[in-house]
Amino acid sequence: MTYLDYQATTPLAPEALSAMLPWLEHGHANPHSPHREGRRARAAVDHARGQVAALLPSGGTLAFTSGATEALNWAIQGSRGPIVTIATEHAAVLETAAATGRPLTVLPVGTDGLVDLDAARAAIGPGTGLVAAMLVNNEIGVIQPIAALAGLAHGVGARMLCDAVQGYGRVPIPDSCDMIAISAHKVHGPKGVGALWLRDGVVPAPLLHGGGQEVPGRSGTLSPALCAGFGAAAALMASRRQEDTRHVEQLWACAIAALGDGWTINGGVDQRYRGNLNVRRQGLDVARLMSDVRDVAFSAGSACASGSGRSSHVLRALGLSERDARASIRLGFGRYTDEDELCAALNALSTAARAQRVRA
Repeated sequence: MTYLDYQATTPLAPEALSAMLPWLEHGHANPHSPHREGRRARAAVDHARGQVAALLPSGGTLAFTSGATEALNWAIQGSRGPIVTIATEHAAVLETAAATGRPLTVLPVGTDGLVDLDAARAAIGPGTGLVAAMLVNNEIGVIQPIAALAGLAHGVGARMLCDAVQGYGRVPIPDSCDMIAISAHKVHGPKGVGALWLRDGVVPAPLLHGGGQEVPGRSGTLSPALCAGFGAAAALMASRRQEDTRHVEQLWACAIAALGDGWTINGGVDQRYRGNLNVRRQGLDVARLMSDVRDVAFSAGSACASGSGRSSHVLRALGLSERDARASIRLGFGRYTDEDELCAALNALSTAARAQRVRA
């Protein structure tokens, strides 16, 4: 099996597994308990906190959560005032923002997937409470101008929330963000743990009540094992950043060459994380392609929307027709992707896609 679904989740790094095992096997103490074993567990959590925070702006507070969805819900529901966001955001932002019942403006994007800054400037005005935007889009990989959006937000006294799940450790995160949501399993860490970084002085209202174990008020018992795995994965992202970047650039070039003619890239190419390749082919039956090439794991869009029956809201926001959106696939690759295996997998996908036209 060739795994090409890195945006949905990444393979667990061996170093992250090694960091977790002692806490899964023997370290059963509650990190919030005052006895010696509890303090030992707490020390492991705080060590991991430092490792994760090292890839974020200096200062501030890092609170562990159950994942990025919780972090985004906390940041959005815990803020005040009207919300401005972007049409291509993850459902964890769009649906949470809508559920608050507060005034909501959803900004359009161009065919390249980038936000219209003129529309943003007109929408982010006095009274705006929160601007929420994704650093690297999870479906098409484009990199939004977060610093520019933060400048507009701060100009009217609003806070800037950055969903950095796909960009953390890969793309620089602007220092001007007020809140940053991240997730371990998108950076070769374990599922079930994420974090919300908060600039000093930013304290969203609690989302979860019942203990307030995490400063500044997140309730719930933390898992030292999950935190340790997140920390080890983050430290590895920091130490391998240049190596990983070079590898992904090579894989991108290989993928473009292997796919050949007949494919169109969705979203802009220049301002994009290269580990995400979202492409479409006229008349492609994606379900049949998945059946014909079962040894390749790829996606038709966000894993969170799989099974909904809807085409990608991200691709529709680019202006794609329903037919073209449904004829698109997302290919995600990274650190543990072998270049020869990637090329072979994409050749198989292209061959199967061309065969559909013959059978039709």
